[in-house]
Amino acid sequence: MDLTRHLHTFGHYLKRRFGETVHKLSLAGDFTCPNRDGTLGRGGCTFCDVRSFGREAASLSIAEQIAREKEKTGRARKYLAYFQAYTSTYAEVETLRALYDEAMTAADVAGLCVGTRPDCVPDAALDLLASYQAGGAEVWLELGLQTAHDRTQARIRRGHGLADYRDAVARAHARGLKVCAHLIAGLPGEDADDVHSTLRAVLDIGVEGLKLHPLMIVRGSRMAAQYRRGEVTPMSLDAYAGLAADLIRRTPPEIVYHRISATAQAPTLIAPDWCGPRWAALQAIGERLARDGGQGSALGRSWRPE
Repeated sequence: MDLTRHLHTFGHYLKRRFGETVHKLSLAGDFTCPNRDGTLGRGGCTFCDVRSFGREAASLSIAEQIAREKEKTGRARKYLAYFQAYTSTYAEVETLRALYDEAMTAADVAGLCVGTRPDCVPDAALDLLASYQAGGAEVWLELGLQTAHDRTQARIRRGHGLADYRDAVARAHARGLKVCAHLIAGLPGEDADDVHSTLRAVLDIGVEGLKLHPLMIVRGSRMAAQYRRGEVTPMSLDAYAGLAADLIRRTPPEIVYHRISATAQAPTLIAPDWCGPRWAALQAIGERLARDGGQGSALGRSWRPE
């Protein structure tokens, strides 16, 4: 299944930008999170693994992590440094500069993707990211919104609301930075209409990229205990694929989909089991897009790969 026929993928975007395949290298900067260190709470969001995500990698220098990740991803001539673990703007700006500089000076690294929370992007961090972009680097600010509904944010102990996201996006856009919003389908108390309204809110605010994935129950999270008590029910593959395809059809074709599902492996993954195989969700979503129309088709502006 060639998703680029129906979907504006990040891989396609990067190939047009650079004229060749570009790989992302997942890095950890030994960050924490205000929802873990006591600033907002302890233990993180209810869906988050409270154990050492990224800690093993963070024991290595950024240069060592880049070298290791290059070996995993296979051969390429260009890479993006992806600061993925925890809240990767949650530090003093000079600490951020040292980490980002170490990544950007590595051979063949052409840009940065920085994952963070909407309430943890001070102006100094945005100015720093904008400086790399002004120098010609490909820069994406990835904001973990998850849902536009503040009632759900409170339920999953997220610690911020839609207003924080709106403010962060406005300040990022004022500096010319591209924003990728992370959204989760299947959060407790939400149905398909709630996810659709989240997408509409994000599109109304303005966004350049999207990451969509299903709620996964992972070992070590508060939600794992809720799942065992029968309080949380993950989406089936069929329901998720149908919802994801419907969201994609309602997304303007110029917006880049960085991800449309997610995977995890045992023993980390508890449920749903279809999130284990890498291609199951992609195949199911692709089949629906091929049958019913690709990205933007519900808006009368279908995606056409160039």
